[in-house]
Amino acid sequence: MRLSPLAALVLSAAAPRAALATAGASSSSSTAAAFRAASAIGLPAAAFAVPSSNLSRTGGGSRSRSASSASRAMSTSSADDADKAALLSCPTVALRDGTPHPSIGFGTYKVGFIPASASSATAAGGSTDAVQRTAEECVSDALDVGYRFLECAQFYGNESEVGKAISKSGIRREELFLCSKVWTTTIERGPAAIRAQLERTLADLGTEYLDLYLIHWPVPGHHVEAYKTLEGLVSEGKIKNIGVSNYAVEDYQELKDAGIAILPAVNQIEINPFLHRKNTIEFFQKEGVVLQSYRSLRDGKAFEDPALKSIAEAHDKSPAQILGRWCVQKGYVYTPKSVKKERMIENAKVFDFELTEEEMVTLDNLTDDGAYETFQALYRKCVNRDTSKDGTMDGVKMEITAD
Repeated sequence: MRLSPLAALVLSAAAPRAALATAGASSSSSTAAAFRAASAIGLPAAAFAVPSSNLSRTGGGSRSRSASSASRAMSTSSADDADKAALLSCPTVALRDGTPHPSIGFGTYKVGFIPASASSATAAGGSTDAVQRTAEECVSDALDVGYRFLECAQFYGNESEVGKAISKSGIRREELFLCSKVWTTTIERGPAAIRAQLERTLADLGTEYLDLYLIHWPVPGHHVEAYKTLEGLVSEGKIKNIGVSNYAVEDYQELKDAGIAILPAVNQIEINPFLHRKNTIEFFQKEGVVLQSYRSLRDGKAFEDPALKSIAEAHDKSPAQILGRWCVQKGYVYTPKSVKKERMIENAKVFDFELTEEEMVTLDNLTDDGAYETFQALYRKCVNRDTSKDGTMDGVKMEITAD
């Protein structure tokens, strides 16, 4: 007897994280176990009556429109439980040491707080965002929806609010994956400032350790020393894994040439079909570096792209869900963010369908030359951002691998 997709999701959500890969299993005993798991969390048995045409979360192809309509007709409480189960049982990506990194997380940039220099990091026209809700409110919603990987940073200016949400959630620390980044100003000030900032981040988030700590930008003349400081903090048990963010191939090579002892586990860079730097991505993947994607949804600015809309319509999905599915299907860590709970739920619905090979190729090739030029200009502006060299090209690598 084939286990229905919803039953599989609930069963996997009730199981330990190490056993999540069993979500697609089938047998009468598995079905019975799923019913018991459903009962344990209050999910009605009727929710398991999923049309036979509906695909399992690991199956290929898209859902039929009739199956999608039937799913939408499910009771609200059942749908919420199924969505949360899917997030709690999301696939993971192994870091260098075998640590399972959730394939989806909640980004906290501009959530409840907009950094003073945020507009200088935008490629065109500056920031027009406005604070709508507190970070505590938004992160509380994200945790309630089922997100367990929280992407944080010193620069975001809201880690204490994130910590309040974590504390109020009652979620055990071992169920969370917490990542933060140290900002350029602290990197420039040196090791003592970095250590002090880590202590503040730990206090703000209400934790004794971080699962992942990143160098936010490769600040010229300082990022290598900063990274070596993180290595020492790993040995002290305050950080489980370390990595980098916004590093070009050349920045990574500079680290390696400096004789670092721990290779970066992660590089967090902008990745979406409209900035798909294939050579850079291939390089880091060959180096064993997991790629975290930010601006996975391109801030919603590409939702009207004809190719993207066509693929979304074919799957009865939103453009955001297509971008998210592309990201996880490529093996990148997907970190959407929203201040609206309904969007948090929508953005996470990327595990119940697959894009075809042809669709993936179409999305892979939406980046034009102008995107590479914009990226390179942004890189040059931001590596010294907010430091004493802000606004200058002092120490900036003028020739990097842009694509």
